[in-house]
Amino acid sequence: MNEVIHLLEKHRSIRRFLDQPVEDAVVESIIRCGQHAATSSFLQAYSVIRVRDTEKREQLATWCGDQQHVKEAPLFLIFCADLHRWQMACEVQGVTMVPGMTEQFIIASVDAGIFGQNVLVAAESLGLGGVYVGGIRNHPREVSDLLQLPKQVYPVFGMSLGYPAQDPQVKPRLPLNLVLMEETYHEDRELLKDYDHTFQAYLNSRGSNQRNQTWTQTVAEKVTREMRPHMRRYLIDQGFEMK
Repeated sequence: MNEVIHLLEKHRSIRRFLDQPVEDAVVESIIRCGQHAATSSFLQAYSVIRVRDTEKREQLATWCGDQQHVKEAPLFLIFCADLHRWQMACEVQGVTMVPGMTEQFIIASVDAGIFGQNVLVAAESLGLGGVYVGGIRNHPREVSDLLQLPKQVYPVFGMSLGYPAQDPQVKPRLPLNLVLMEETYHEDRELLKDYDHTFQAYLNSRGSNQRNQTWTQTVAEKVTREMRPHMRRYLIDQGFEMK
């Protein structure tokens, strides 16, 4: 155990924040940490947009499913997969980029995710807390227009950050033996059922938003209905053809 491992293992999603601004020097520092994350072939296929404007924040909060922290957090960032910069690089070199490849989309999406995780961990190391906002993809076209995103750029997720005004419990993760496998993929449904009891006990015991629900029930609720079916059409329109 060391300080880094301790920090990672105590991560919680924070959605309520003190009325305390995040200093610009802190913002710049955590973004620089994001830039030092691993990136495929050093292609750095990401951008992040800080949104301060009150009206934009209110609109984004509505599009994200009326999540109040989107408009109330001291700092709100939108992380984008960015292939437009590759296109600019090709133009500088006088060559033509081959657009719309599925591998390009994967690289940019993974790069943005790793970048964002570095930013969050750096923020937590400085006493901040935060939460990822996948709801930014509820209305991707409207978000793209609001942020004036060019073709070959899409918003992957948002992130609300600030100094925590709550102290939630750490959620129990899946048993290690369900995640770490040796040589080949394997199933263990009994271990999964045991985890259901652990997860259910956690939901019943926490201080707020108690629910009598297992983890597999939570998953089943999510994946037995279509999830943002508009994303495929939006991504194609935005230049991600998945060839």
